[in-house]
Amino acid sequence: MKIHHLNCGTCCPIGGRLFDGSSDALHAHLVCHCLLIESDAGLVLVDTGFGTRDIANDHRLSGFVRNVVKPVLRPAETALAQVKALGFSHLDVRHILVTHLDSDHAGGLEDFPNAIVHVTSREKEAADQRKGGLLVGKGRYRPEQWNEVKSWRLYPFGGGDRWFGFDAVRDLDGLPPEILLVPLPGHTWGHSGVAIREAGGKWLLHAGDSYFYRGEVGGEHYSCPPGMRFYQRLMEVDRKARLANLGRLRRLAVEQAAKVRLFSAHDAMEFDLLAGGKG
Repeated sequence: MKIHHLNCGTCCPIGGRLFDGSSDALHAHLVCHCLLIESDAGLVLVDTGFGTRDIANDHRLSGFVRNVVKPVLRPAETALAQVKALGFSHLDVRHILVTHLDSDHAGGLEDFPNAIVHVTSREKEAADQRKGGLLVGKGRYRPEQWNEVKSWRLYPFGGGDRWFGFDAVRDLDGLPPEILLVPLPGHTWGHSGVAIREAGGKWLLHAGDSYFYRGEVGGEHYSCPPGMRFYQRLMEVDRKARLANLGRLRRLAVEQAAKVRLFSAHDAMEFDLLAGGKG
């Protein structure tokens, strides 16, 4: 399988290094890190970032996202545009795995009408009921982003299988066995990571929003900028579960460094290293 790393949404919240740990400017620089996988089952997307309809009408996004997260909404950054730039058709995308259905992860679902959307049943239920965090509430889920999806595949929250000590859902419908879901609740009720086994045998784990900043899982001393730490608290639905999974991801990053490379959805430095082939 060949894996492409795509940034499907640059976000620039006010706060600079308080959010991204490095920007000297007023605005931070965050990404929406998605994957495009060339597989025997066709093209597979992991998350979609913001879609073409979000750009055409940014009021599909909540006021919180527009005014606090501050997505730039560039047409060239949509998954659709990048799939086409790689020489494929949108109809070649046959499967989309969604870590969770927040609007910055699911905005491009309807740009790929042939795709089957794979997500945990718990996440789909929470999204349908629009169960969010304390303050963001209904705004995090935007049903208009997926109400035209024709084919869903919903999975139990853990299938009895294990992956490096984590629960895992294997044998995803129509997908190769090298791709699986790894439940990581806390940020949302049904949040999961997506693990992909590369040709050389090493695994990539797209950890979604189970953490936001590279320093939370790497380095001698764990760290997270205060603005990002506050944002995570604001968005979480289960603090105990989120922190427990963060601790497990830290151990995974250290103990299985030779076998697993993990990354989050929004850290720009992680994205640059992987997209540039330096990771």
